[in-house]
Amino acid sequence: MNYIFDEIRRKYLVLTPEEWVRQHVVQYIIKEKGYPKALIKLEGGLKLNSLQKRTDIVVFNTQGEKILLVECKAPTVRITQNTFDQIARYNIIHKVPLLFVSNGLQHYACKINISTRDYHFVENLPHY
Repeated sequence: MNYIFDEIRRKYLVLTPEEWVRQHVVQYIIKEKGYPKALIKLEGGLKLNSLQKRTDIVVFNTQGEKILLVECKAPTVRITQNTFDQIARYNIIHKVPLLFVSNGLQHYACKINISTRDYHFVENLPHY
């Protein structure tokens, strides 16, 4: 069994295909996009319709407000409407203005206007 070190949670985790994607996305948002490591939370829980769910990555600003919600899939999982429906359901609870979905091969970023429920895809994930 292979393991990967998670520098956010500071522990070794089993290296599943989804974990590989999650760790690469974390490094990307830290190193390429400037998101502070201290403001990133991995695998946070949430309750949705009385079911316990898990978000892959949530990023906060310095005021403690959620600013980015990330859903990671294994590279063999296609990014489909179902993937966006899943992160949209999570965002009913979180109310985050920026969503990012990745399977390590395909990446999509979407800005959400929470008050108008309007959204549009953006070419690149914005810098912090």
